[in-house]
Amino acid sequence: KVMELEASTLAEIPARVNKIIVEGIKKTKDDFIQKKLESIFTASTVEEMLLLCQSAKMDLSRMNIFKSVQIKIDTTKNVDEDDRYDVTFHMKEKRWFGGGMHATFGGENNATMVSRLQFPNTFGRAENVALEYNKSLKGDHGGALRFSKPLNGNPDVRFSTSVYKLNLEYPWSGFKETSRGVNFDFTFPSNFGDHCLRWEGVWRDLRTMDRSTSFTVREQAGHSLKSSIKHQFTRDERDSPILPSRGSLIKMEQEFAGLGGNVEFFRHDMELQFNKKLILDSVIQLSLAGGIMKNPNPNTEIRINDRFFLGGPLTLRGFNTKGVGPHSEGNALGGDVYWASGLHLYTPLPFRPGKGGFGDFFRSHFFVNAGNVYNIQTDKPIIENLRGLSEEFRLAYGAGIVLMMGNIARLELNYVVPVRAQTGDSINSGLQFGIGVTFL
Repeated sequence: KVMELEASTLAEIPARVNKIIVEGIKKTKDDFIQKKLESIFTASTVEEMLLLCQSAKMDLSRMNIFKSVQIKIDTTKNVDEDDRYDVTFHMKEKRWFGGGMHATFGGENNATMVSRLQFPNTFGRAENVALEYNKSLKGDHGGALRFSKPLNGNPDVRFSTSVYKLNLEYPWSGFKETSRGVNFDFTFPSNFGDHCLRWEGVWRDLRTMDRSTSFTVREQAGHSLKSSIKHQFTRDERDSPILPSRGSLIKMEQEFAGLGGNVEFFRHDMELQFNKKLILDSVIQLSLAGGIMKNPNPNTEIRINDRFFLGGPLTLRGFNTKGVGPHSEGNALGGDVYWASGLHLYTPLPFRPGKGGFGDFFRSHFFVNAGNVYNIQTDKPIIENLRGLSEEFRLAYGAGIVLMMGNIARLELNYVVPVRAQTGDSINSGLQFGIGVTFL
């Protein structure tokens, strides 16, 4: 009751902001700061003034160009009116350059060390220029020059571009690739989720890894030039991206290649995840994913470095990395349509060792997953393609232990029993280890 009385009192006390003083600014442009703070002058009560000041502070902090933002409010001196206030913002800008190293975990059980040198607030309006070099444990490496800028001072609406060179290896398919490209991104939120529009132009040089690479893969070696536009949509309502206990995830991506160069296709894929907390601190999770791509030119084949692949501890357990689907002399060839699903049960460890401490980072894991990757045969009716996609599926089940590494990644050690496979699949039964962020 006392707190309600104080809040109502603040809403009734008149207040007018006489002036706003900004201290500590050296690099940030005046017009950028002014736009963030000018709404404070519209306050008519003490409550409105406090809320507007707090909102401006949060907005400035989200720009990621200040080490700290502090506010001081005082009555205006030498003025007859007692409802006049002076607001002082003291800001400490970040250094004009910074850098560091950190590890990321992607697909294929691969860890990448990223070295980054960045120049925050490059031109005084929250721009950021960064130089990056990354190298993975499996030999992939590359570098990039990146630039990003919030549009109209909104940190949620951003333009970014990058120029990059990547050297990547795909041992499961017997080839390596050097990519040189440039992209332009426009990211923005909506009532439904977050969107990213991207144009990318990339020159790719595909080479065989060694003499054992199959002739089918060798036929696709050489240069290709891809110009594509892509739309990504994400709606993530989970309480954790690593090991959620509640909430859902919806991810969709559409890409059209053929705006130039010699690569043409339309591609659409989707990922869904639903999490529900049960009794005894258990969580049930359902994951679904699928995608399809089509070449508008029936006389050309979709290239191997654009196709869908499936298999491994992060997608379809019980199979080796990219081990599901068509193969040629041991090299995975991928497909132009796929689907995958997983049903998981996560529970505390038996007898709850380390409860309330380190033991809470471990979970027991029981699962069953299924999926298929397939090549659509244009000379056959749609019903036959659907039958092949649905009937030739792979299935595996198992159990294991999951370790959550904060918000960085998670580790899985599972014992997997493949129940259903097809000729040519690369099977991995028994113990299987996985590390990454996104698991199906």
